[in-house]
Amino acid sequence: MALSRSARLGAVATAAASFLVIAASSAPTPGAPGIGDPYFPQLGNGGFDARHYALDIAYDPATGRLDGRTTLTARATQKLSSFDLDLQKLEVTRIAVNGRRAEFTRDGDELTVTPRGTLPRGRDFTVTVTYGGVPQPLGGPIVFGSDYGWMKTGDGVFVACEPNAASTWFPSSDHPSDKAAYDIRIKAPKGLTAVSNGRLVSTYDKGDSTYTHWRESRPMATYLVTATIGKFDVRTGRTPGGIPIYVAIDPALVGGNAVDVYAVTAAATDYWSQVFGPYPFEETGAIVDDMPEAGFSLEVQSKPAYSAVRSETTIVHELAHQWFGDSVSVARWKDIWLNEGFATYAQWLWAEHQGTRSAHDSFLAAYNVRPADSAFWQIVVGDPQRDTMFASAVYQRGAMTLQMLRERIGDAAFFRLLPAWTRLHRYGNADTDDFIRLAERISGRQLDDLFQSWLFTTGKPVV
Repeated sequence: MALSRSARLGAVATAAASFLVIAASSAPTPGAPGIGDPYFPQLGNGGFDARHYALDIAYDPATGRLDGRTTLTARATQKLSSFDLDLQKLEVTRIAVNGRRAEFTRDGDELTVTPRGTLPRGRDFTVTVTYGGVPQPLGGPIVFGSDYGWMKTGDGVFVACEPNAASTWFPSSDHPSDKAAYDIRIKAPKGLTAVSNGRLVSTYDKGDSTYTHWRESRPMATYLVTATIGKFDVRTGRTPGGIPIYVAIDPALVGGNAVDVYAVTAAATDYWSQVFGPYPFEETGAIVDDMPEAGFSLEVQSKPAYSAVRSETTIVHELAHQWFGDSVSVARWKDIWLNEGFATYAQWLWAEHQGTRSAHDSFLAAYNVRPADSAFWQIVVGDPQRDTMFASAVYQRGAMTLQMLRERIGDAAFFRLLPAWTRLHRYGNADTDDFIRLAERISGRQLDDLFQSWLFTTGKPVV
């Protein structure tokens, strides 16, 4: 059957419109400057998925200068005309995409890169950034009022970057939702030890410098990356359960710590492997640096970093984070209780394991010591807000939530839940709703009221 002239014209117009729609939908567009986390809207980057970082840095403690070259391998999640990276204050001298020099602009902490050609969706690409300068730590109310990030010490640097300071020393997609593997190569003055994540691939001296290569083959959030440099006494071996262990302690602190860091690290790693599921990384350990100005410790992936070790509970807390925070990372920072509440509850479990106090009694002690009119009870733990994301309520009330859950569903279900959670989201990201759903599925109980009361309602819950 033949079409009329008007029908033919209509068909041509429809086809042309369809072509324009298809062409428009496939046009390259810029990647978003941030992933949209309400606490840090500009952190992380849209349009690509980070796959691997190769960090090459040279650090001079005498001047504080860092010279770096970072090569990021990423997969485009849209057809990209340009994309952003997070980098604070350091001077960029050259950027190449897939080996070809690229244009770039700076707007505060945002580095916008425009490659010479479009980056196809679903294809891997590399971006190499050459940069340098004197990294500065961040400060403010977020981390207990302390500086954090790249912190100069008497003999090197202490690097602990939660939540948003990785971009003080290397360009990245600086958000825990965009995890990647790492190769970290560090040049430092001869006589200093550079400690980083994963396992030690090689170390050698050349001239007046020591070159060290570390590899973290498991996905890692940017804030968990370290390149701590200084004088360290190093002890290596295996835990009784067979997990490789690497412990580096500043000689100024050797004999001055209240606990045997190596022994407790080995024992806690093995015990948590029984309670939380198999240890998720290739090596366990610790970095203990003489850095009293920091006043905190951080669950650096595979080797927690301690500004000093004040108690055994600090070690068991940071090691529990290897499961809760490092392997299973938050999808958004508002879910930080999934890290800190779990690690604090691990301290209660450790005391129970040691026979010194039950988790129930630890709960009662934390609950009873705070009167109903305390500001502690006004923090909404399930969304604590940026400047109070590390408030004590996130830790303590988060742990109380877990004890209330344990008492509601019983030990059998509770201790099935913990390893199920770390297995289901191993090396990935999850949020509070994911945890509630899993708890309800394993227990066969409806738990909305419990979590609403303990995580999302101000005031002291009635027990």
